[in-house]
Amino acid sequence: MSTTDPAGTRPTVRQYQSGTPVAYDDEGTGWMLFAAAMLAILASANLIEGVAAVSNSNFFVGNAEFVVSGLKTWGWVLIVLAAVQGLVVAGIVLEWRGFRWGGVAIAALNAVAQLLFMPAYPLWSLALFALDILVIYALVAHGATTRD
Repeated sequence: MSTTDPAGTRPTVRQYQSGTPVAYDDEGTGWMLFAAAMLAILASANLIEGVAAVSNSNFFVGNAEFVVSGLKTWGWVLIVLAAVQGLVVAGIVLEWRGFRWGGVAIAALNAVAQLLFMPAYPLWSLALFALDILVIYALVAHGATTRD
């Protein structure tokens, strides 16, 4: 029963007249594209951060104490993470088998890396950490109905 048509004489959902039915997102496709887009953004941000850390720029907080190693090492870690994230994005978009779980793993690894990178750029690291959590949610909760 429709709230706009109390008598129920009209259907509540209409399809386009061109003969092409409306595509509904029952399979989590939108969430998978969201996760891929967010991973692509994270990969770009990690690449920029990594290059800035390796090139001795004044982009980061000076004299930051890291839990493990130094700023240049974390820069190379972020560059490698960005490359792997780019490959995972391609796999998710192409719906290759198993890449959804690779996306979960790389997003979790990036979340930990961002928490360890926090002394260099605290607010940015927390923002990327939050995006990682969203990507993990999208891949786990809404990706099960894709061709996995």
